Amino acid sequence: MKKFFLTFLLPSIIFSCTSQTTVSLFNGKDLEGWYVDVPALDSIQEATSPFIIRDGLLVSLGTPQGHLITDKEYMDFRLDVEYRFAGEPGNCGVLVFASTPRSLYKMFPKSIEVQMMHDNAGDFWCIVEDIEVENMEERRGPKEDWGITEGKARRIKNLTDDSENPLGEWNHMTIECLKNKIKVWVNGDMVNYGYNATVDYGQIALQAEGAEVEFRKIELSPITELSN
Repeated sequence: MKKFFLTFLLPSIIFSCTSQTTVSLFNGKDLEGWYVDVPALDSIQEATSPFIIRDGLLVSLGTPQGHLITDKEYMDFRLDVEYRFAGEPGNCGVLVFASTPRSLYKMFPKSIEVQMMHDNAGDFWCIVEDIEVENMEERRGPKEDWGITEGKARRIKNLTDDSENPLGEWNHMTIECLKNKIKVWVNGDMVNYGYNATVDYGQIALQAEGAEVEFRKIELSPITELSN
């Protein structure tokens, strides 16, 4: 049964990316095409979703913490995201190649996170998946500490921390995923490049991780090669 499922699934992933031109993953009206995975909603009666639509923007309120995840899985794509921390600076991220939910700390899906945290945009975080970069020990720490689960060195620092716009202004992040490689730009600066990822397709997710973040653009385009 499992083999049949994979045979059926892979063509739908390819169709999602290569059979159409640029598509918007956010329609400005509702969360069509996404679902919410927030652990607190399972057991806290008064908890509400941290993902809302406000004035035509997709807003992550930050709490309760969790993820907004695409219904579809994607491979070989360019993702363009425009976002801002409109109030206090804080933490958020875009997860690519996401799969098994709640695999880390009973909240994070298996994935590679592209960090949006203020002053750290473009870092990679390994979430039960892994990826390599140049100067690995300099950017991840001692090799003996590396890992992809709780308590391990999962952060891979970006190449520059001065690419973000001032707090309150919009930032443009581009993430290109081709096979098992990921490139990231912030406001036109190439801030990270990883290769030999342990996964090359999956869902896309946005985080609620403590800070309010507004999104006005989430667009996906098929690609056949990485940009320079």
